[in-house]
Amino acid sequence: MAGRARLALLLMACVAQPAAAGSHCRVPLAEWQPREALQAKLVAQGLTVLSIRTDDGCYKVQARNAAGEQLSGKYNPRSLQPVNEDDDGESEEDGE
Repeated sequence: MAGRARLALLLMACVAQPAAAGSHCRVPLAEWQPREALQAKLVAQGLTVLSIRTDDGCYKVQARNAAGEQLSGKYNPRSLQPVNEDDDGESEEDGE
């Protein structure tokens, strides 16, 4: 019986980890900047924006640079700054 309980706890821990790791941006919806603001920023940097969608609470962008290379990345919806895949999407300027 104790073995089954340990196995159940181990399985629950393994299943819970990916869900926790996938949440990159924790910004209340009321504080999000519009997609158009992110698109304008990226266009000003010389990118052609193919799509902007939400993913894990971040903006996920598919774009092409001037050389035609396809790029993708996540952006904090409050600051419109790039988010590293290994951080939580919060920067020092966010104040959190």
